Amino acid sequence: MYQKIKELITKYREIITYIIVGGLNTIVSWMAYFLCVYTFLDAADSFEHFIANTISWIVGVTCFYPLNRKWVFRSTNPHVLKEFAGFAGSRLFTWILDVVVMWVTVNVMNVPEWIAKVFISAVLVTIINYVLSKVVIFRKRDE
Repeated sequence: MYQKIKELITKYREIITYIIVGGLNTIVSWMAYFLCVYTFLDAADSFEHFIANTISWIVGVTCFYPLNRKWVFRSTNPHVLKEFAGFAGSRLFTWILDVVVMWVTVNVMNVPEWIAKVFISAVLVTIINYVLSKVVIFRKRDE
């Protein structure tokens, strides 16, 4: 049984590590977001809500690019700044998606912000981030 578990972990290493790193990223980003909206920003105010999402996004991108690069996708790309720019650009796209989803769900549909953030926006953003990272940012190129 131990061998079977080891084989499964080896086979799905990238997905498992992505889930772990993504989970940590989500927790840190949410902590930044909720710290903002429960201390000095008002989630009911559209502009302040936008600022909270922006701070959350900046924290996530800067803290978790290195983990995605080294641990998840094992990138050996020597062009680190270019790769980071692509990573940040793809995250910018999903950040815009997050802002739109949060605005629509919270301000138009009156969904509580924590439900919108945790159960709607996070699911969409996580899936799209993985696909963009795998297919565009950290794809293995022919040597």
